Amino acid sequence: MNANVLEAIKRSAAVPSVPQVVMRFLEVIQDPNFEYDDLVKALSADPGTVSEILRLTNSALFGVSQQVTSLRQALTLLGPKRTRSLVLGRYLVESLGEQTAPELDPSYFWRRSLATAVLAARLADTVAPRLREEVFISALLADIGIPVLAQALPEQYHPIVSRYTPHGTPFSDEEEHQAVEVTHGEVSAMVLTHWGLPEHICTAVNCHHAQVTGEDPPALLARLIGASDRIAKLLCEIPDVDQAAPVCAEATATVGVGLERLCTILGEIEQDIEELAIILRIDVIPSTVYTMIAKAVQEKLAAPAAT
Repeated sequence: MNANVLEAIKRSAAVPSVPQVVMRFLEVIQDPNFEYDDLVKALSADPGTVSEILRLTNSALFGVSQQVTSLRQALTLLGPKRTRSLVLGRYLVESLGEQTAPELDPSYFWRRSLATAVLAARLADTVAPRLREEVFISALLADIGIPVLAQALPEQYHPIVSRYTPHGTPFSDEEEHQAVEVTHGEVSAMVLTHWGLPEHICTAVNCHHAQVTGEDPPALLARLIGASDRIAKLLCEIPDVDQAAPVCAEATATVGVGLERLCTILGEIEQDIEELAIILRIDVIPSTVYTMIAKAVQEKLAAPAAT
């Protein structure tokens, strides 16, 4: 990691500044003894954010029986961590949409980030339910360093970002280091640290493409993000089905989730992705890839019995 490069990027206009309402909200929830009235006061300064929180609470994702019209009631139902995901996600989609480098397709970027986040949360439900919301926000923002680098260092990073496309050739940490002396994981972690997110989230994002061992929260979060990212890439393109099953098998093995469970998840996530995409104002094209990959994985599971 080149600290000088990171510091230069941090000072550049490529890193979105945190609005005061978001900064105050993050400060409040870091206090383990916070009061919900303090959250209400912090968020009420931004009517747009209040509107989005109420819309999320009343969406099909939560299935509430009566319409929620109170911000305090909405915050109680969502919880502080899920609210944090919504607030940060909404703001970043807007801010990065205004300044994305021309080499990067923002629709593809957010579609893949959202698919990674939904997958990671679903996988966490199986292996680490207590980390569900932590892994969702970590996965949603893990690649935020890519658009930041594309804007801060456009010429040097062009050979890398041009491969962040459907069917694009994956790039390694080593290739990023050769191009710009840092990785997008390091830049993402720097941005999240700058915004005041918890240290274990920043640590996990920093190394989500590395081979991380251990069962502490940062290590588990990093593996969940990395596994979900590999599968999400398949979900955002029309994959070679012969290659999809091995990729899924390798990815899920790193987090201790069976392929049978992944097949179930793939059959359930489309509605979650579409619902959250609407809430976060992300353009998501309806896709049959979820079921296509699930079928390929199921065929792989059935193959040994047939031989």
